[in-house]
Amino acid sequence: MPEDVVLEPRRFTAAAKHYLAGRPAYAKGLISWVVKELRLGANDGVMDLGCGPGTLAMLFAPFARSVLAIDPCPDMLEVARHAANGAKNVHFKSGSSFDIGSELGTFKLVTIGRAFHWMDRPDTLRRLDAMIEKEGAVALFSDSHPKHRDNAWVEPYQRIINDHGSGDLIRGSRLSADWPSDEEILLASPFTRLERISIIEKRSLPAEHLVERALSISAINEANLGGKMQHLIEDIRELGARVSLRGVVSEVIETSALIARRA
Repeated sequence: MPEDVVLEPRRFTAAAKHYLAGRPAYAKGLISWVVKELRLGANDGVMDLGCGPGTLAMLFAPFARSVLAIDPCPDMLEVARHAANGAKNVHFKSGSSFDIGSELGTFKLVTIGRAFHWMDRPDTLRRLDAMIEKEGAVALFSDSHPKHRDNAWVEPYQRIINDHGSGDLIRGSRLSADWPSDEEILLASPFTRLERISIIEKRSLPAEHLVERALSISAINEANLGGKMQHLIEDIRELGARVSLRGVVSEVIETSALIARRA
């Protein structure tokens, strides 16, 4: 069944400049693990769909023949092109999951990082079935915070985000209990052989980066918050001051790849 998805190419316009500093980095060991698991080599093509600032595209570029990075947001693509710094085997294209098809070629791997929930997921997987090689895969990348005392700040932080972002109905629908999980969608697709790989790391970050993380969320922007934006920033800085040690916050982060292949 098609999902109720409205394409908003400018949704991440305000968030784009905060994304690289705000979002947790994927563990480098995670990338090499996925490369090894899929036997990705120098003759293989990769597509990074919903590439955002090009993080996954750049991480997989050294292991592939070429990477096609696609995103509908012009501001994200601008950040991605700058981050690529002229990398010769990474190519950028403006477009969304509704614009992909076999005319773009075939790929050993299609990566999607923190973007699958913005797509019509069943439609996207049907399209990818015609584009991914027989032994290829889709890999959904994400991050989470396991239960750990260093993550005690995460719940109050998320509460601040949810309180200030509550007016965004689209975000709210994706956080609801009725929203089907990615696993449910995948198991109803051609890609039913699922495997999750994850790496758990203890990290430190400047407390001020908690503000960057909030501003990298598409629901947190002037259009939604207006004059309340400064209140959000003040709330986060107050929390950061309470939970940091000399301006540094500790966190335990799990970055994961959900690999989906044909049975």
